[in-house]
This record gives sequence, structure tokens and C-alpha cells, in this order.
Amino acid sequence: MTEPLLFVYQLDGHGGGEAFTTAQLSERQSHGGVIWVHLDAAHAAARDWLQNQFPELDPLVHDALLADETRPRLTPYDNGALLILRGVNLNEDAAPEDMVSIRLWVEQRLIITVRKRQLKAIRDIETKLRQGAGPCDSGDLVTMLVARLFERMAPVFAALDEVIDKVEEDLLDHAHPSLRDVIVQARKRAIIFKRYITPQRDAIMGLRHAEFSWLEEPHKRHLLESYNHITRYSEDLDAIRERAQIIKDELQNILSDRLNRNMYVLSVVAAIFLPLGFLTGLLGVNIGGIPGQDVASAFMIFCALLAIAVLMQIALFKWLKWF
Repeated sequence: MTEPLLFVYQLDGHGGGEAFTTAQLSERQSHGGVIWVHLDAAHAAARDWLQNQFPELDPLVHDALLADETRPRLTPYDNGALLILRGVNLNEDAAPEDMVSIRLWVEQRLIITVRKRQLKAIRDIETKLRQGAGPCDSGDLVTMLVARLFERMAPVFAALDEVIDKVEEDLLDHAHPSLRDVIVQARKRAIIFKRYITPQRDAIMGLRHAEFSWLEEPHKRHLLESYNHITRYSEDLDAIRERAQIIKDELQNILSDRLNRNMYVLSVVAAIFLPLGFLTGLLGVNIGGIPGQDVASAFMIFCALLAIAVLMQIALFKWLKWF
């Protein structure tokens, strides 16, 4: 790739768009219409390209669009907005909780989206644009992107919830120490998701209440719907974290009870054999005067006495309600 530009479209206002090149960008901007520019921030020439093509943008906007680390936020600039969002990572061999950032600069007639890693929600919108069912203006593109980001999140959060359900079932069937790792990983993923979901929810609410010329009432209604979705996701993540902690505590209690029960059994066995060991040790000393040493049936009598002693101890333990 010779330049950081991934694609650029001019929206036709009816759900379609025409793709063109960097060389045509200045001409298309002067003719009017909404321009959507999508850049690869990982490209070495991304900053130079952005500054050359859009020198009128605040340098802080350039820095934010190309920053290495970002958190979801909304920053208004006159009639433009810097919007940074996150989507689940659905790339091959990637962890969904390693969320991918998408940075946007939005004006009435210009939208710049910048990514460091591939984001399927962007490709979804590009596909719709080619099919003639895409966004008509800046507000449509923003609301459609927000909706697609959250639609992609739903199956991931549902799968995480199913993991917790499965652990609960396994806990009831057979509590095993290996469940600890599953619980810890599920809770860790929920915490990472929540780290980005909460500021993203605030950014969506801020955008809904912002007064931009390109953001009309229908757009705000769509944003409200997206806000309700992300609020539910946030509540689901809180519930997953709490359930994971409860399951972990219950697993710890079950394992502790199991250990205590085993230790109790060993203690009872030790208590039973303690007097038997004393008697056998006493009669096993190698000195004269041991009773029964000249009696042929002394060993059998001694074994019978030991059995009687065991039965007496068991009766005593039951009377004391030790078991």
C-alpha cells in the first residue's frame, strides 16, 4: 500500500456512494456532498497524509485520530466532533475483549474514520453503501456505525454469559478446582469489557445531547436506542462479574467443606487407631512378663479385645455425636 488511504466515498444522499482516489479528493470536496474518508493509522505516512489533505483541522484532532492508545470519548469542536469508540475484536486469532478503536472526525460534509486494526462494523457499512442501503449523510453514518458496533457486541456478551451458566451447572454437578480458572478468565474478560463500555456509554449520551447541524432528531432517536443497548450491556457485565464472584465463593466453600470432611474422616480414623496402637506397642516390648506369651490362643484373644475396643470407641463417638 503506497498511501494510508483505505477508501474514500462520496455519499449520494440515497444510501449509495461513489468511490474515488486521493487525487480526486480536493475536486470532490469543492463540488459538495458528504465525503467519507477511511484511513489506516498504522501506516507510516498517515500523519503526513492527514495534515496535507486536511490542514484546516486542529492539530489536536490530528493527534487524537492517530494516537497509539485511546479511550471512548466525545469532544465537540464548533460544528464538528471528535468521536472515539471501541468495538469487539472479531479478527482471526484475536481475543474479543482486546477491543478495537475507531476514531472519527465528523462534520456536515466530511467524515474521517481512522483505525489501527480491522473493524468489521466499518466493512459492514461499506458493503451497505455499495448495495445502495448505506448512510445518506453524516448523521446516518455515525448512528449506523454506533448501531453496528453494538450489534457485533451482543453475541460476544451472550457467549460470556453462557460460560457463567455452564460453570454454574458444572458447580452443581461436580465442583472441581479447575473451574477456578474458567471463573477467573470470565471475570477478567467482563472487567476489560466494562473498562471501555462505561466511557462509550457516556460518549453516546453526550453525542445525543449535542447540538450539531448534521445531527437531526431521527439520528438522536437512533442514538437513544443505542444508548439503551449499551446500558443493558453494562448491566449484563456487572451481573456477570457479580455472578462470577458468587460462583467463586461457592466453589471455595464446597472445596473447603470437602477438605474439612476428609480431614474429619482421617481424624476419626486416627482417633480409633490411637488406643489400638498404644496396646500393640505396649504388648510388643521385648521384656519378660508380657501376659499370654505362653498361651497358644493369646493372639486371637488379643485381636478380639482390639475389635471390642473399636466397637466401644464407635459407640462412644456416636453418643458424643461426632459422626
